[in-house]
Amino acid sequence: MSRTFRYLETAQGSKVTIEGREVILLGSNDYLGLCNDQRLKEASYNAIDQFGCGAGGSRLTTGSYVLHKALEEALADFKGAEGSILFNSGYAANVGAISAITDSKWVVFSDKLNHASIVDGCVLSGAKMVRYKHGDMADLERKIVKFKSNHNLIITDGIFSMDGNAASLPEIVALAKAYDCMTMVDDAHGFGVLGKSGKGTVAYFAEKGEISETDIDIQMGTLSKAAGSVGGYVAGNRVLIEYLRNTARSFIFSTALPPGTLAASIKALEIIKEDEEKRKALFNKIEWFKNRLIEAGFKLTETVTPIIPILVGDPVKTMEMSNRLLEDGIYAPGIRPPTVPKGTSRLRMSVTASHSVEELEYALERIIHHGRVMNLIG
Repeated sequence: MSRTFRYLETAQGSKVTIEGREVILLGSNDYLGLCNDQRLKEASYNAIDQFGCGAGGSRLTTGSYVLHKALEEALADFKGAEGSILFNSGYAANVGAISAITDSKWVVFSDKLNHASIVDGCVLSGAKMVRYKHGDMADLERKIVKFKSNHNLIITDGIFSMDGNAASLPEIVALAKAYDCMTMVDDAHGFGVLGKSGKGTVAYFAEKGEISETDIDIQMGTLSKAAGSVGGYVAGNRVLIEYLRNTARSFIFSTALPPGTLAASIKALEIIKEDEEKRKALFNKIEWFKNRLIEAGFKLTETVTPIIPILVGDPVKTMEMSNRLLEDGIYAPGIRPPTVPKGTSRLRMSVTASHSVEELEYALERIIHHGRVMNLIG
């Protein structure tokens, strides 16, 4: 079955217009509802008015603005790191950082369900990539013992984007210390959502006393999910950041992020740090929505985030369910292999701060109805 684009005709929000129809958007990464936030738009307008639309060059030539410096400093402070470096996307951040840090002398231990950008970064680096079973710390230790060299890196998604579950960071840190490995966490889907002030997955575990935030050597994240803007970053010590500025090819050879998106990201970071109540209200809705689906008989993943996947299994049934919901005015994307492993096709839904209880009630009613009609639940 071929893949079809759904073209949005309005801004991200709890509802969007697709092909002239208003539908509930139940799959966006705009977790905090900031994509269309007036404060971000005003910050972006003002930056465009002052600095123009484009960056005009790469960061190492004519494309660095005071806004780049301000955002990198704000991100470093937010993550409790000595420095940070901006990339044009999360994909560019992973590919650039991994291929710069590691080479043929390195062994990279990567979770089987890590994002494609991590896999591609490892391939480009020439490092030996050893993939361990998803979340299986015993398998990770076996493979470290068998394959480790003088230079080793354990890399994992902090939150897995198609499942919403968290990596076992305390166990990963323990293994890294025991076997002298560096650690890197891709926190694209934890940033802005988990931990105090939305600092992410590492902070989430640190606040429980299970790790220290300094136990993770390299933290990568994005500004395109909870922050409602665009771009990726890597945070770490000063030596690492300076090294990446001079060696990460996706940084060196890309035109810089434009002023409008930088200003929007700076404003988003301010909001994320200050608005703890928005996160609390969001997680109350998430728990309520998840529990209703579980009570109805749906099989979900062990998610700890706004990502709420309904596991269907069969790709044809998955897309049929997605299409049925779209006819009812609900856009819940169906996800199939190769994005997810064979036999695990799913509706990849997400609850956001923008959704009203009434919208979610309607979505639940239709999901449960079609689940029964299609014999997905009893």
